[in-house]
Amino acid sequence: MTKRVVITGLGAISPIGNTVEETWKGIKEKKCGIDEITLFDTSNLKTKLAAEVKDFDPSQYLDPKQVKRLDRVSQFAIIAAREAFQDSKITKENTDYERVGIYVGTGIGGLITLQNQCEVRLEKGNNRVSPMFIPMVIANMPAGNIAMDLGLKGESVAMVSACASSNHAIGEAYRAIKHGYEDVIVAGGCEATICPIGIAGFENMKALSHATDKNRASIPFDKERSGFVMGEGAGILVLEELEHARKRGAKIYAEIIGYGATSDAYHITSPDPEGNGGARAMQRAMQDANVKPEEIDYINAHGTSTSLNDSTETLAIKTALGEASKKVKVSSTKSNTGHLLGAAGAIEAIITTKAIENKFIPPTIHYEVKDEACDLDIVPNEPIEQEIKIAMSNSLGFGGHNASIMIKKFED
Repeated sequence: MTKRVVITGLGAISPIGNTVEETWKGIKEKKCGIDEITLFDTSNLKTKLAAEVKDFDPSQYLDPKQVKRLDRVSQFAIIAAREAFQDSKITKENTDYERVGIYVGTGIGGLITLQNQCEVRLEKGNNRVSPMFIPMVIANMPAGNIAMDLGLKGESVAMVSACASSNHAIGEAYRAIKHGYEDVIVAGGCEATICPIGIAGFENMKALSHATDKNRASIPFDKERSGFVMGEGAGILVLEELEHARKRGAKIYAEIIGYGATSDAYHITSPDPEGNGGARAMQRAMQDANVKPEEIDYINAHGTSTSLNDSTETLAIKTALGEASKKVKVSSTKSNTGHLLGAAGAIEAIITTKAIENKFIPPTIHYEVKDEACDLDIVPNEPIEQEIKIAMSNSLGFGGHNASIMIKKFED
């Protein structure tokens, strides 16, 4: 017999807020987290804009040793995990920490440290490379550092599937609890790639927007979209087996009811032009949730603001939902946050959960020019206040990785 899985804690540090409540307030106020890059000099790059975490001082959260020994990506992960865990009110008195897992993804890992230490080696020689270089760079370290910071001793794994990483992490955590492997899992993702090598790499791939107007840079589904805007941060959710949550009197935000994942097997960066992989992930998620297309009230789309993604995802939603695709509300909150790569799915799962809680469908902001190839109801510019019983959140990653999760308003 499978178990029900609920969300009992949320934590976020994002381009529109350094906590969950600040991030959600940013969504409600249609805040745009995109601005000129301040983390480094962009004079030799075409890309001038990114969605940075604002007013971030790691020493406000971490001791000096941690600040020095943790890449920015792990700093974000720990900060969001602490907020989510505190929010969940899990303690050693009400939970066996040996049955609390950590499933936290990242697309790239410690890219800022990688760049910095390569420069140190070239300028000063091999002996000057930090002994902490490898532990700061490798992609499993956000999960490992969360485990050590919170004292959690269940299964600790890192999901690495590009921009689908944290949706995979949430989905696999849901499955692990559903089938009884863990009681609780801290799940989500983190990313910190706003650095010269990160921007140059995506820029040369022609994936980034070169817009200089922050209000016309990340414009999902708009005909004038020209690429995504790099974001950074972390999103963490505490997933918990329902009876375990009930026993300790936990606050329940919502329920995870379905998960689907597929591969395009098509191209390293371009999605299948027919959207078949994304459609099958959505269909698997609906089948897992035992939900009909017409029961879905809202889809938080991957919606990256690249030409190929948005039109392809539109096709995928039409294929997966059929006639119901004409009525479902679809929006991309990357218009607010930019694209957080491996953290995108987690931030968007948190936003979707808060949307359910607050009966509030977030808009796709800064939308101006209609694209016939993106003809869904994308909730342009203004939110809609309505009850959301069932929502879907999509993530599609380079390499053809597709992951969809289903989140439902909790009902006994």
